[in-house]
Amino acid sequence: MQVQVMMRLTGAGVLALALAGCAGGLPFGRGGAAAPAPQNSPVPPADPAPQVSLPELAAPPPRPGARTAETLDTTTPEQRAAATATPAPAAEAALGRVSVTLGDPTAPGFWLKSGLVSSVRPGLVKTTGGQTVQVELQPGDGAAQLSLAAFRALGLSLTDLPEVEVFGR
Repeated sequence: MQVQVMMRLTGAGVLALALAGCAGGLPFGRGGAAAPAPQNSPVPPADPAPQVSLPELAAPPPRPGARTAETLDTTTPEQRAAATATPAPAAEAALGRVSVTLGDPTAPGFWLKSGLVSSVRPGLVKTTGGQTVQVELQPGDGAAQLSLAAFRALGLSLTDLPEVEVFGR
């Protein structure tokens, strides 16, 4: 008996919430569209697109509905070859070793987000097996994240947590 009363109250609460949404009481207004911002409240500007330090390693975002590694990784074969080619000798500084997780698979290009850098700069990631990939090093908090394109270029399993050495240029 007590469970039935709780269910009725919960159902009534859901009904009241739904009716409030239809009446414009929720921020979505009628028809599911977002309500316009009030005139007296400033609307924050959209974040500008991040500046890419290695445009040759950048790629377009995946198409809507992309679900597989092949469709989410929008880098070209030429970009993959360039990213994994032995880089020209440059002043590379070892920044440290980190275990990496797969980063946002919808974020295109070759990149590594980690606490090893405080600003965007070019870099290189080297696996314990000796494979390398050129990446854009981006500042990050928490666990280091490597892009889908970089994981694939290095031949790493997407479910592994490999340890890599990170170099900055």
